[in-house]
Amino acid sequence: MTAITLEDLQASVRDRSAFGELGHYFTLCHTFLTLIEETRPTRIISPTYHNYVFYQYDESYGHRITRPLNTNLFFESADDFKIAFERFIAFLADLKRFQDTVIDLDTKRDYLDSGEINKVVYTIQQSVGSIGDSFDSPNQSRKRVGQLFESLIKLIIQEVGLECESRKVTVPIPGYPGYTMSYDLDLVFSRDKAIVASETELIHPTEVVGSVKTTSKDRIDKVFLDKYLLTQFLGREVRVIAIFLHDVQRARRGHSIFGINSTFKSNHFLGYTVALTRLDGVYYVDPRPEMITDERLREEISDFQYFLTHDLWVLSEVAG
Repeated sequence: MTAITLEDLQASVRDRSAFGELGHYFTLCHTFLTLIEETRPTRIISPTYHNYVFYQYDESYGHRITRPLNTNLFFESADDFKIAFERFIAFLADLKRFQDTVIDLDTKRDYLDSGEINKVVYTIQQSVGSIGDSFDSPNQSRKRVGQLFESLIKLIIQEVGLECESRKVTVPIPGYPGYTMSYDLDLVFSRDKAIVASETELIHPTEVVGSVKTTSKDRIDKVFLDKYLLTQFLGREVRVIAIFLHDVQRARRGHSIFGINSTFKSNHFLGYTVALTRLDGVYYVDPRPEMITDERLREEISDFQYFLTHDLWVLSEVAG
């Protein structure tokens, strides 16, 4: 049997027919982690935040370097990830059955306290991203990596029993007959069967719009603007949330190219919240420390696990 190579994993990421179910993500991630364990690329610890590491591939991949990986969330052991993924799938089945009351079950308390939901989602997506980082040009994979994160979140929401699809909508501009604006919406979800064909021109009142991006860098303003405009154009409240993977990037620090920079603009975020509109939820798989310690940010931002176990159900119920 021929051993799987990084080139094989690159081909998987390129494959537009793959990743139609969560099991496909597991296979890619588990294979990547196994490959890392076997080939042992150079592991570099960030001098600025020691919980972040990088892998540097060998010369056959141009000594390219992965994105920063938060070891507080990233499973570096393929076996550990496999066990955690199996627990994750079992929990999603319980979540589908009990919905938001799952957090009251004594049998689930230790699991929820462990934060393992965020760890599994983070490890999957950062494995996808790290494979993308091995391409000759980042532009070859950047868009695809983002698409796969969007698809991952959609599959998780569907797994717990909600309707969830991407949507392109065409919204009329009030006062200008015949003029419209088009929006490509990453996710539209609801607890009922309101979602119809993807080419529908409107957003049903029972639906919630979700923007899903790997980072808020250069994107956060558009999420606020989309909620504001959709609400204005449709003449009613449109619920809009944002889900981000993280907000960090590699940066030069002195003589080292392995520093960590935050890409989250807290003042812009709060400014848009106050002056433009308030989002109905903002969630990070890997929140920045200030999102937890800053009282104002903590009121607006939660982690992905909280979304999945609480706000997903509250939002879809309120929307109805």
